[in-house]
Amino acid sequence: MNKPKLLVMDDYEEELAQSPAMEHLRQLADVTILNHPIDNYNILKDFQFVLALRERTKLDVRFFESCSSLELVLQTGGHAYHVDQAAATQKGIIVALGRRVSKPAVVVPELALGFMLGLVRQIYPHTTAMSNGEWRGMIGGSLAGRMLGILGYGRHGRPVARLAEAFGMKVVAWDRTGSHPAPDEFGVRRLPLDDLLAESDVVSIHLRLSDESRGLMGREKLWRMKPGAILVNTSRGAIIDESALIDALREKRIAGAGLDVFAVEPLPESSPLRRMPNVLLTPHVGWQVRDVFHEFVEIAADQLDAWLKNELPKSDMLNPDAMKVNRPRSGGLGQ
Repeated sequence: MNKPKLLVMDDYEEELAQSPAMEHLRQLADVTILNHPIDNYNILKDFQFVLALRERTKLDVRFFESCSSLELVLQTGGHAYHVDQAAATQKGIIVALGRRVSKPAVVVPELALGFMLGLVRQIYPHTTAMSNGEWRGMIGGSLAGRMLGILGYGRHGRPVARLAEAFGMKVVAWDRTGSHPAPDEFGVRRLPLDDLLAESDVVSIHLRLSDESRGLMGREKLWRMKPGAILVNTSRGAIIDESALIDALREKRIAGAGLDVFAVEPLPESSPLRRMPNVLLTPHVGWQVRDVFHEFVEIAADQLDAWLKNELPKSDMLNPDAMKVNRPRSGGLGQ
């Protein structure tokens, strides 16, 4: 009996292919791995399964209409901002989320602290000067004793607080519930958002993208930040109004920004953010470490195995209603 076919998309670094769990996938399906963007959607028609790497390919109406045989998308990571859920459901295609991935809860906070250190200690200007043959010291600062304000005190925000405290920072937090419980076991206080912005030397964003958080850091909130503060975003680009941020940086309302995520990705070459000396930029790599790629494959293999045994939990599915669409399937929902 022929195995069903699985397409692994967007493995540009060829790291998914190196995962030890890839052998498990190959036992379950005939695997094809793409190390470049899809340039012809016609290839999709032959595959029953797709492993999608984060948001590198937009899973929109055009995508799903090109998938005549597709029954299951193994979506790495726990977010699906790039997925047209209605289109997938209408076609009867289940999207399984890799919510169990654990490593980003560690590596994303590490990048956030890297931005803070880089900006406060003037690492990029010093590196640029040295590359130009100069030897001159610029006055930097220290994280010790500074106030860090965390927007979103959850899966990523809490580890950021622990790391910041190791550098001697004081930490306050705000979350969307608006509640102000007593300080936790680490002494982290909750503050109203406006108070946090006014008091913090560093503001680090760790919120999910939602209707409430989209555009949250617009001109009004940016101008409430402490003069000379820095802003770090390793969450979602659309939480910040980029045009307002550019104005705040140009007018020196804030001292700098460290950004891993952007409203439009890739960040357009024309963006002024690319040429600002007080900005550190990375191309949405907060999650990109080898262990995360390998864990993605492990979870996808487990989910595909469960699907083929009719044991995939409904809790793993973004759109379990797609199961109601009458169509041939290799597997399905567990009891």
